[in-house]
Order: sequence, then C-alpha cells, then structure tokens
Amino acid sequence: GLQNLEILEPHEVERAARPVTIWNFEVAPGAEPDTLAIDVTCSAGTYVRTLAADLGRLLGGGAHLRHLRRVSSGGFSIDEAAAADTAELLAPLAALRGMDVVDVDDDTAAMVRHGRVLARWPGEGPWAVTDRVGELLAVYEAFGAEQAKPAMVVPTE
Repeated sequence: GLQNLEILEPHEVERAARPVTIWNFEVAPGAEPDTLAIDVTCSAGTYVRTLAADLGRLLGGGAHLRHLRRVSSGGFSIDEAAAADTAELLAPLAALRGMDVVDVDDDTAAMVRHGRVLARWPGEGPWAVTDRVGELLAVYEAFGAEQAKPAMVVPTE
C-alpha cells in the first residue's frame, strides 16, 4: 500500500558542467499560448532541459520542457524509425554507423579480442574496431590522452 508515502519538496538536481556544442538553436511560437517551439542541433551530452530553463531565465521568467522528441542520434534519423514489431535487425557494424571505423592487422586483432588497452587512434572516439575482412571485433573508447580501452568486445566462439 501507500501508507508510508512521503511527499518531498521539489529540489534542483545538480548537473555536472561539461563542454557541449550547439550548432543550431531556433525558437518559434508554439502551438499553444505562452509556449515556444525550439529546434536544437547539439552535441552528445547536452542537457536540452537545461537549455529550456536557461532560455526561460534569459526571457525574464522561467521555463520547462513539456515535450522532447529526438529526431536524430548517432547517424540515425526519425525517418528510419519503425515500431518494434516491424523493425529490421541491423548488422553490428551498420548499427554503429557514425562511429569512426578502425581496421586492424591480425596481431592487433588478437589483442582486441582479449580486451587489451591499446594506443589511441586519431579522433575522439568511440571507435568500431574491425579485422582485415571488415568483421566487427569491438568498440573502443578513449582512455586518457594516449590510450583506448574496450567498451565492448564481440564474443568469439
């Protein structure tokens, strides 16, 4: 039951500061009075709810996000979306499109299969690591300034 239900006062949730990029921030009148429609193109890690609150503060009041709809992410767009019962399963490498792909030689592929930390590749990562025939071996992420570590290694039989 709900006998021990405790009502908490609203409080601000601390959000860690991080660098983000906003490429596009368009504001238009909303469909209802006292609402705005915002179209944002931003980097990963952007707190869009915070952008809405900041806009409200800059306009001399407050604001909150009523509806949030992500229309693209990581190389995928809403135009490709499908219901779960009709969605097609993508090949692993196709599911990682938008990620930098690194092809490695046989010796490095053996180290990748064992989850070794390696020298970092160019770019920020993450990287989809493939063998010489284009099979996905792992996804690696930055580990410090000079190394990369596995976020996921594809199991072998």
